[in-house]
Parts: sequence; C-alpha cells; structure tokens
Amino acid sequence: MEENTELQADIVELIHRGGVFQDVEGSTPEEIYSNFVKMLDLPDGMTADFVYNALCTREKVLSTAVGNGIALPHARAPIMRQEKDQRICVVYLKQPIEMHAPDERLVSTMFVLLTHNPQIHLKVLTELAGLFRSARFRKALEEKAPEAEILSLIRELDV
Repeated sequence: MEENTELQADIVELIHRGGVFQDVEGSTPEEIYSNFVKMLDLPDGMTADFVYNALCTREKVLSTAVGNGIALPHARAPIMRQEKDQRICVVYLKQPIEMHAPDERLVSTMFVLLTHNPQIHLKVLTELAGLFRSARFRKALEEKAPEAEILSLIRELDV
C-alpha cells in the first residue's frame, strides 16, 4: 500500500504541474492537440510543435481513447528531458469527439501524459486506469471538475 500512496502523490503532483484546461476546441484529435499545445507553458528547449507532432504520431498508430469518454494521449517515447518537467494535463473538450474508443463513446476528457521515462509513464497509466474504474471519479470528469476537486478526489480514492 505504501507504493500506491506514493504513486497517488506523484499523480497529484503531475496533474498540478500540468494543469486543467477547460473547453478546448476541435473536432479531431489533431485539432484538439494543436489548440491545446499552444496553451502549454513548456520548459526551455521544448516547442509546442514538437509536442503536437509527438502526440499526433502516436495517435496515428492506435487511438488513445480508453472508454468512458476518456483518452490518454501521449508520445510513443518519453519526451520531457528532465523529471521536474514531466506532467499530466487534464483537457476537457468543448465538444466530445469520435476517437474510436473500445466502448464507442465519444471522448470528452483527455489526460495528456508528458513524461520523462518509460517507468514513470507505465506507473501513471496504471494509476489512472485505477482511477477511471471509480464511478465517482468519472462523474467528476463528466462534470468538468476543476483541478482542486480532481486532486482532492485522487487523494480520497483508494484504488
């Protein structure tokens, strides 16, 4: 249980670092990514175009939609150069979009993973999968909960 608590703290920190973006416009993943990356405060040496291309390249391989209206866009390989720069950005879409989710639901929330190494990336995916099993957490996402509420829920939930 110790590791799970530590990971939750990491998820909380990564989302806090990445932030929550409300009503991002676009009708395709590429349009969403294009609009979203322009809003990011990226570390020195990292460009919005680089992040956009990394997200689009991965999306072309296989949809990052996981079901329940959620997608997990990420690059095929970690793109952040330093651990302190990694983050998870919660992106609420202005209008849900089709992303070929396994449950055929439209995507309305994206958790964009910008990580530093494969181990952290896999830990984050595992923890997020646990959170997505919570009906309470999914309901908060459907209601476009602000950052403080999301972080509070993550701390409360025992996944």
